[in-house]
Amino acid sequence: MKFERIEVELKGPVARVWLNRPDVRNAFDGLMVTELRKALFDMGTVDSIRVIVLAGRGPSFCAGADLEWMRAMAHFSREDNLREAQALADLFFTVYQSHKPVVARVHGAALGGGSGLVAACDIPVAGLGTEFGFTEVRLGIVPAMISPYVIAKIGESAARELFLTGERFEAVKAVEIGLIRAAVPEDDLDATVDARVDALLRSGPRAIAEAKALIREVAWRRVEDMQRYTVERIAEIRTSSEGQEGMRAFLEKRKPSWSP
Repeated sequence: MKFERIEVELKGPVARVWLNRPDVRNAFDGLMVTELRKALFDMGTVDSIRVIVLAGRGPSFCAGADLEWMRAMAHFSREDNLREAQALADLFFTVYQSHKPVVARVHGAALGGGSGLVAACDIPVAGLGTEFGFTEVRLGIVPAMISPYVIAKIGESAARELFLTGERFEAVKAVEIGLIRAAVPEDDLDATVDARVDALLRSGPRAIAEAKALIREVAWRRVEDMQRYTVERIAEIRTSSEGQEGMRAFLEKRKPSWSP
């Protein structure tokens, strides 16, 4: 499938998805949301793809919503607004629940929905000086669709400050509050992303998918409510073909079959 707003590169087990509207700092519009969600959903069903890297062409990762798109939405009916909001919410959920690990390569700026996209990814890393911000309140709106993913990453306390002020902050603070995993000189950004990709390729692909599902189930529940679930999950994984291969490889002091 040809895309107008994104670019997809496939190299071995790694898929790199580039937001490709550099002239507007990769701001979202309806078509970008649709294309990005379809690409990420389809990649989640392809066994040969084991890691997804999400990045942006040009000077920024993603500047949030496109101004022309926002101007049009100001005249939408409630039903049209619900439809557009649902499409964007579906995009964030597609990233979050993907069976494949998603690494974000963030540079320049990630604002509004761009910061939400970062929060939905598994392992976001950013260049030093990258600007983040949940700037919606300064437009008289709220960061509604991104809030589950952002609050899960940064917690209620930081959200109360940053959601309510709309202030921008840089990558070092984004690391401190847990929004991203690392902030490095921009010249080192690709090497940092590649190191995370290599680490993921050393892990069992089914184990990664199961670990992501485990996190989603366990994160917001009481420990006593999750004991049976966690016991059943480890018993099933240990007896799976991948689990058996991983344990054999460890005992035989060799790499497992999936490791490069």
